[in-house]
Amino acid sequence: MSSLSFAAPERLWLLVPLLLAGVGAVALRRVRNRRSEAYAEPALLESVAPRRAGWRRPAAAAGLALAVVTLTTAYARPQVPSMPQDPPVVVLVMDTSLSMGATDVAPDRITAAKSAATAFVRGLPDGVSVGLVAFNRTAQLVAEVMPDHEQVVTAVSGLQLARGSGTGPALTTALNAVLRGTPPASNTTQAQIVLLSDGDNGAPVADALAALNAAHVPVSTIAYGTAGGDPAALAQIASATGGTTYTAQTAAQLRSAYDGIGGQVVADQGRSDIADLFAGIAVLLMLGTAVPSLAWFSRLA
Repeated sequence: MSSLSFAAPERLWLLVPLLLAGVGAVALRRVRNRRSEAYAEPALLESVAPRRAGWRRPAAAAGLALAVVTLTTAYARPQVPSMPQDPPVVVLVMDTSLSMGATDVAPDRITAAKSAATAFVRGLPDGVSVGLVAFNRTAQLVAEVMPDHEQVVTAVSGLQLARGSGTGPALTTALNAVLRGTPPASNTTQAQIVLLSDGDNGAPVADALAALNAAHVPVSTIAYGTAGGDPAALAQIASATGGTTYTAQTAAQLRSAYDGIGGQVVADQGRSDIADLFAGIAVLLMLGTAVPSLAWFSRLA
């Protein structure tokens, strides 16, 4: 993710004529100095150029040039990423039933799922809080919603398989985690649940879906594996909550699905204009150049 962008990047082209003008001014000054020295008698050279500015004149010129570059950058309206007023919350819901040990996804489903989930969490922007729910015959909140992504990564690596698979309780547990992890003054419009499963035991999800819709929390689903899954049921969950559904039969497809979901989270970020900051720096540079120049040369250059 790029940290700095410009709302009007075409304005940066103004730096080209400014650069050429600066190079031309330096070259012209050198020509004039050579001519003065060439036509002056050696004994009179000191009267032609009685005092040389030494390092002071180049320093003043450099300060002025830097101020101009900074001011031009401000004119191009630089921007940096900024989180919305309500920072995003993402809760991963991962199937840890025994079927996740199948080897149709190399080296096996759960290992590939852990690897993809780890990359997904680490790729989320700073400021996004993440939680983790694992479910088999029961649903367990393995990691509370937190901004520390590495703690969630550690929780992912420690997941263990067991019998059973109940999606409804897992979604309810995830929603409760979202509600606990959302600041009281905020709302859940920036929250998202990501459900990965390779199948379902048919446990009812109607109550969970009603609660999710009431809280306006979408669920993006990933139907995982080559056999035994139920893409239609997972697609229905995503459709009912306003989420997106994916199907992944390989590790590469799983990573692609997580990339797509991660792109949705990043897209929710705003951009803060920092042109005023650059303009302020340019003013300080101009003052820092003008005052010494007046003291040294009784002029600005």
